[in-house]
Parts: sequence; structure tokens; C-alpha cells
Amino acid sequence: MTNRRILSLWFPRLGADRLVRREPVLGGVPLAVVQDQQNMQVITSLNALAQQHGLRVGQPVRDAHAMCEGLITRSRSPAAEAAFLASLRRWAGKFSPWVADEAEDGLVVDLTGCAHLFGGEEPLVQVVQEDCADLGLMTHIGLADTRGAAWALARFAGQVGVSDRNGDAIDQEARATRSRAGKRRHWTRGGAAPVTTLGRTAGAHRIAAPGQTYGALSPLPIAALRLDAETTAQLGRLGLRRVGDLLGQPRASLARRFGRGLVMRMDQAMGSAPEPVSPAKPAEHFAVRLTLPEPIGLEDDILAGIDRLLPRLCQSLEAKGRGARRVRLQAFRSDHDIQGVEVGLARPSRDPARIRPLLELKLGEIDAGFGIDMLRLEAVRTEPIHDRHAVGHLEAGRVVSARLAGNTALDDLIGRIGARVGLEAITRLHPASSHVPEKTSTIQAAAWTAPHDGAWPAPATPRPLLLWRPEPVSAPDVPQMPHAFRWRGQNLVRLRAIGPERIAPEWWLDDPDWRTGVRDYWVTQTQDGQRLWLFYGHGGTMSSGWFCQGAFA
Repeated sequence: MTNRRILSLWFPRLGADRLVRREPVLGGVPLAVVQDQQNMQVITSLNALAQQHGLRVGQPVRDAHAMCEGLITRSRSPAAEAAFLASLRRWAGKFSPWVADEAEDGLVVDLTGCAHLFGGEEPLVQVVQEDCADLGLMTHIGLADTRGAAWALARFAGQVGVSDRNGDAIDQEARATRSRAGKRRHWTRGGAAPVTTLGRTAGAHRIAAPGQTYGALSPLPIAALRLDAETTAQLGRLGLRRVGDLLGQPRASLARRFGRGLVMRMDQAMGSAPEPVSPAKPAEHFAVRLTLPEPIGLEDDILAGIDRLLPRLCQSLEAKGRGARRVRLQAFRSDHDIQGVEVGLARPSRDPARIRPLLELKLGEIDAGFGIDMLRLEAVRTEPIHDRHAVGHLEAGRVVSARLAGNTALDDLIGRIGARVGLEAITRLHPASSHVPEKTSTIQAAAWTAPHDGAWPAPATPRPLLLWRPEPVSAPDVPQMPHAFRWRGQNLVRLRAIGPERIAPEWWLDDPDWRTGVRDYWVTQTQDGQRLWLFYGHGGTMSSGWFCQGAFA
């Protein structure tokens, strides 16, 4: 049976290297990637220049700016880093089909039976290093018989846990022991006992030969076993600071004192416990294509091709229980140019009759040139569609009635308008829980939200059809409704008024529009037929006065 060989790739500067690839100018300045943690910003990644200034990962940003005056910071994007790591996972597939993520900044590759394709393990590691250098990535590599050992070599090769035979540090010992410490010749009189340090060996090897896992891990610090910080600190206080020191201890006593997690990590590193490499599940891909015997250029011919492609695409979506939210049509021309259009749907669908009209609206944007040789249809974005369940005749009638009274036609209309102006431009209002007039509703994208279910909550008094930010009104600064006032350059005379309705601001928020304090609202009808919504602000942090905020139909 072939022995397993595991390759571990660690990218300690993944976040910074990703930004430098996008903006090469950042490679010439100290760069730090920061993230909010516990009410402060801390560093999550650094480039080489920032590390030369003594900065470190986990350091507060305020301290980093004090140490490095020209430090440039960028906010961390976990989603972008995960997408970048996914692209690196696809790149690592050239070495083996068994590739998986290792936390948020590494990859693990099962190289069993694959190294000979590159001339051996040393040439393969050289190829990995050259590829990462071409990609502008700093990488540490570990290769061993087990996943745990490869992880340890990638992150701790070259670091040595200095063992202290005298056990605990002097500041951890009892008072009597500390009083005798000054008499020990090998300690400096009056100083502290030796403590754990990490050193670098001159020629550290990151490749452990087959069967040499014990020798490769023995000099490494305890943290190389993927233990938590608390367990590592407890072992250090007992004088167990190297992996070799721990492997020689009785397993039963270690399990009783530190739990089975420590023993499991030891077994995984040494190969006694299995730890397989499970490759990430490939993303679902929905696309079909049609190769044409002769170039085409008419819209009717393209539509005929779409009619052949759409049923196949919808069948593949139905087999996976998904519906398309965004569909892309690509036309490959005979001059090797590619013309493409995209359409979006207000609801996920796998019905060709609902997708075809949207594509037909976009065909005018395709330039056929000297002819189109191939058509390709792809569901760029999909969402799950819940399966239907069987019901009785009475329930089925209710479902059909509800479906006929539903908003399928509205969804189609949103999709058609969205194909012209974009789905993001179509919005709808949803009620919000607030007594403030301008906050009683929220604006949401119509394609990504469902209509409000139920009656719209109505206030005790009517609200104007049009609302705007408060505009000043020239009138006497008194709480009584004025008989005549001036607004927007118009001299208006009150015919009748209804009110007042007192509305208080949200005291827990500092809204600039509500710094006038408590408001008294009036529905005012003028002699020229206008119905306005005026209020008198009693004055909070601003002066009091009259304002106009809306108009009735």
C-alpha cells in the first residue's frame, strides 16, 4: 500500500498579498489589513515592509500607527479573501485532485501517488514556490506523512521550543522555591528562571521523509500540534515545551489532565488517528451550448437557437431543485469575438416561457458581425425552489386560487422593466415600525423582496402623499396656526386647518432633521386649493419656527 504524503500550504500574508495584486502601488508602502474586534481595530495581515517596522498580526491599529508613521490600512473583506483562496484551490488542483481549505489562510493537498508526475517531491515543491512567486504570494510549505505533521512543518519548521529541565518559570513557583533560586549557579543571581523561547535553525527542512515524522516534529514547539493557547501555556508551565517532550509522556495521564483533545492531536500528527483530506465540493454549474453548422445573423435564428437551449437548461435546473435568477446569453462570432447579454428575474424560475421574453428584449444589443458560430446559455445566479407536496382536492383548489390571485404577472412585469433599466432601479415600499413620518416605510428592491402581506398600517390621522425634508415657512414664531404665510416664494392665505397633532422625536437618536424638538402638525388648506402639511417646531437644539414637510393629493 502506498504511504500517504500530504502537502500543506500556508499563506501568512494572504490578505495583504491580495490587495497588492489588485493595487501594485501598495507593494512599495507599509500595508496593514485591519478588522474590528471587541470595539477596536486590530491587524489581520501585513506586507513585508510593514513587518520590517516591527508590526505584528493581532496588534491594535493605534499602536501600529505610532510605530510606523507611513502605515497604510485597508479594511478586511472576509468574502473577498475566501473567493481568492477558492481560486488558489483551483490552482492547486494541478498537483492533485484532492485539495481542501486549511482554516482561512491555507490549503492542504493529498499528494499520494502524484509527486512522480513532477519528477519527485523536491521538484514539485520547487514548482509550488515558483508559481507562488509569480502570483506575488508569500507561502510556507510543509510535506509529511500526515496532515497534522505537514501543517506543523509549514508553520513551525525552523522554530525550536527550548526545553527547560528545571520545570516551571521562577515567577510561577512557590515562595520557598523562589528564595532558593538565587543559590543555583546556572541562574543569574536575583534574576528569573529560564523561560520558553523560539529559535531558528540554520537549515530547517520543511519536507519530512517518509517514516520520519517523529524526528521532524520532535524539536518543534508544542503549538505545532494545533493546540489552543490555554493548553499550550499549561504544558509550558510543566516544562513540556517541545513536541518530543510530550510524545514521551504517558498517554493516560495526559488524557486525564488535559482531555482527549490533546491525545487526539498527537495521534493525528503521528498517523495513529485518521485525518483525511476532503476536497471542497465543486460549485454547481448550469450552462448549455449549441454549435451551429453555418454562421447565423438574424434575430429569428438566434431565437430559434434559444428555443433549443432553454429547455435543456431548465431541465438541469429542475434536476437540482433550483431556479435561475440571472441568465447570460453568449454569441461566439466567426471572427472570434464574443457578444453577450444578461437578464435578471424577479423570482427564481425554471420556466422557459418566463425567461425567453426577457432574452428577446436584449437581442438588439448583440452585433452578429460576420455571423455567429455558437450560442451558449448559462444560469449565472441560481436559488433553490422548494418542492411541491401533494394535497387533496379542496386544498388544491385553494392553492390554485391563491396562485391565480398571486403576483406572477407582477414578477414578469418587474423582469421586463428590469431588462431595460436594471432590476436595482425598481423598488417597493414596506411598512416600518416608527412614529416618525419619514420613517414609517422603507425602500427595498422589488426583485429581491416579497410584497407586504396584510393591510398597510394606517396612522390615526392622514398622511400626505408627498413627503420631503422640512422647508422653512415665513410666519410669526408663535404656536398658533398663522392666517397668512410665505412658502417657496408664494404668499398663501389659510382657508381652513385641522390640528394640531403632536409628534415627539426619537430621543435615543440624533437626527439632524429633528433638532427642532417636539412638532405640532397641521393639515392646512389654502385659498388657491393647496393642501399642505405644516408643523411648528418648539425648538430643541435649534430655534423654533414653522416648516412645511408635505402635500396632500
